[in-house]
Amino acid sequence: MRTPAVLALILAVSLVQAQPQPKPLQIPIQQHKLDNGLRVVLSEDHSAPTYSISITYNVGSHNERQGRTGFAHLFEHMMFQGSQNVGKGEHMILVETNGGDLNGTTTEDRTNYFEAFAANQLDLGLFLEADRMRSLVISPANLDNQRNAVQEERRLGVDNQPYGKTFEVAQETVYDNFANKHSVIGSMEDLNAASVKDVQDFFRIYYAPNNAVLTLVGDFKPEEALSKIKQYFGGIPSQPNPPAPDLAEPKQKAERRKTLEDAFAQTPRLDIIFKIPQGNTDDWFALSVLARTLGSGQASRLYQSLVKDKELAVNVFCSAEEHRGPSTFDLTVLPRPGKDLKEVEKAVYAEIEKMKGEAVADWELQKVRMLARRQAAQQLRSTLFRAYRIGELAVFYGDPNLINTTLAKVENVNKNDIQRVAKTYLTEENRTVITTLPKPKAEPAVKAAN
Repeated sequence: MRTPAVLALILAVSLVQAQPQPKPLQIPIQQHKLDNGLRVVLSEDHSAPTYSISITYNVGSHNERQGRTGFAHLFEHMMFQGSQNVGKGEHMILVETNGGDLNGTTTEDRTNYFEAFAANQLDLGLFLEADRMRSLVISPANLDNQRNAVQEERRLGVDNQPYGKTFEVAQETVYDNFANKHSVIGSMEDLNAASVKDVQDFFRIYYAPNNAVLTLVGDFKPEEALSKIKQYFGGIPSQPNPPAPDLAEPKQKAERRKTLEDAFAQTPRLDIIFKIPQGNTDDWFALSVLARTLGSGQASRLYQSLVKDKELAVNVFCSAEEHRGPSTFDLTVLPRPGKDLKEVEKAVYAEIEKMKGEAVADWELQKVRMLARRQAAQQLRSTLFRAYRIGELAVFYGDPNLINTTLAKVENVNKNDIQRVAKTYLTEENRTVITTLPKPKAEPAVKAAN
């Protein structure tokens, strides 16, 4: 008898097979470069009277040195502390009172800042971003204030969170090169050691127009927008190009293991990580499809095997991380209480070996392709996502047009590609295993009898 889940899967497969081939993406891209080196990407879209702006700086934790970690993320906070013509905290007030939205994010590879506004507020978005690029206020008071904010963020998000330390331990264990192995948020000691001059130098080197990409997506006239961009940004002086970080990693020759105890975790967690190539390569795209087939969603192989059939886990996740340097294939399992972790790990490897031994089924490949199409359709509706992603692609790979071809590269991954990368990268000697265990609670002290 077919269960509802099986019937739903059959229906999904039949729907996938009935779908016509997707049309190629045609997001318009115009590229310009100002005399001071600022790269400008315009993408005109009049479907709604709104626009989004993203400034992507070519700096992340990969650019940091020993003893001075966390600077890229610190600036994600410092950039909202005021500039020559914008008071402390006024950036957010101006955006929100004019109906806009804003934020900033930091990764290993880049830092970006973005706003979304009504189309009639084009000058406001450009003015705010240009003013802080030109004249950010870096004072002892602002540094101390935001240093404390970042440290509190670390306490809440890392030091006092279940599995908060797991990612840091994994990153430190997987990678050998310091540029790759330290966390984005940085250490408490390094943040405490940062001086005003350290921070000023970091801003001067990395927050220059020639180290940034300005992306504008939405309802505007390109000629008018470019004229305004030149007006606001053209006078900001360029700086010497910062050195590119060395992200090279030696080949891993043996499995690495580490176990940590977590006072906040209620159940064990198993992380299995493999080193893989950088993003936007043929092998990376094949690995991203492999990750979705193996461990993305309830129809994936690992979920069906470990959660449904064997009842060894309550959930499983799998992804191919994208970096400009060596990346990782991450597999996370949350075992069922009381299950033998060795048995859980053995079951994971059995599914990986199946991927190496036989080609994936047609319906699996079609399912992953449909999932990628749906995700792309949902994300690309947003001008903010497009601005964010176009800027990222321009900084990472020098080609904003990749937003139109990435989905096709996923679609072109075939069964042989998946089998080949599984055999090449998902090997024992290329594997790192991090086991996180709940820390045993201390026994209460027994009072001595009188």
